[in-house]
Amino acid sequence: MGSSVKKKKDKQKDFQKPKLRVGKTKPQAANFTDTSFKSKAILLNQQSLTTSAPSSLTQFTHHVSLLSSKSDGQRRDSLSYLTSAIASRRIESPLEQPVSVLLPKLLPLFLDGSNGVRNQLLKLLRVLPPADIAAHGEKLLIYIRAGMTHLAADIRISAMDILAWALDVAGEALVSGAGGWVKTLKCFLTMLGWSNGDTNASWSTSSASFSKAGSGGKTLTRNLNVLGLFLRTGLAKHDENESPECPNFPLSHVPYHSLPKRSNCFAHLNLFGPTRDEESEMYEDREERQKIFSGRFRQAYQRGLESAKHEGGEVGRAAASLTRFLSETVDSHNLEDV
Repeated sequence: MGSSVKKKKDKQKDFQKPKLRVGKTKPQAANFTDTSFKSKAILLNQQSLTTSAPSSLTQFTHHVSLLSSKSDGQRRDSLSYLTSAIASRRIESPLEQPVSVLLPKLLPLFLDGSNGVRNQLLKLLRVLPPADIAAHGEKLLIYIRAGMTHLAADIRISAMDILAWALDVAGEALVSGAGGWVKTLKCFLTMLGWSNGDTNASWSTSSASFSKAGSGGKTLTRNLNVLGLFLRTGLAKHDENESPECPNFPLSHVPYHSLPKRSNCFAHLNLFGPTRDEESEMYEDREERQKIFSGRFRQAYQRGLESAKHEGGEVGRAAASLTRFLSETVDSHNLEDV
């Protein structure tokens, strides 16, 4: 009898609220944790405790390594620092790191998804020594062509700006490099939406043309202007260093017997590389480029330009100017061959 009453009272204790007396604290729970402690930290005004500042070479190398950072702002700030560091150097002084070391870090940024990074990249490219760009024309064109056919319209626009800069500083090296002529011409056809199929088939423009991006035809006008610059670089006649009267008599053909002014001057022979097809071949002579253009691309570009002239405005003027150039250059070359 007594044991059963005791068990009932023990069970009821769990559901009874204890009465608190005035002046006494609440009893602590069994799982109570003391949190009254305070943490302390040491804050430093600078990350490095060394008394000497890092050298310019160390800072330059550090910012080059940050070009592959995952943060868009970090990549943009590093490009800005490199631009100011190169632009502020003395004219005769060499770069902190050569262009051959910088370009492998800069080339992937051609396809960067941030507009700020690509704009700052173009500013950096413009301050690089132009004489050091020609040797890397083939690598530049690989990433430029990838940007020209990219799905994002902003990246395609940036690729055209970079191509215009590259043609300005090393145009001859670009059009005469391996794959620089045929592959780039095919890339322009894809970007403009112009078909390069059978000449007997009906010509049509792609409905999903890359050139439709932008407003007011500004993008198409820009693309046609860059196309004209590329064709003029590869097809137009350039001034020769020597006149036919041989002013250096009795010396003649001096450039042909002098030391070459560019590296890998026998690259067109392809002595140790893999076998090249027509697209990957090097066309160093203007006549060879004209022959390839007339045989494979002349009609496709001509029909595309005729269609662009019907749009009028800036697009029509750019297309008309390019049509006149092709008529004067390519057609005259065909008459000479006949």
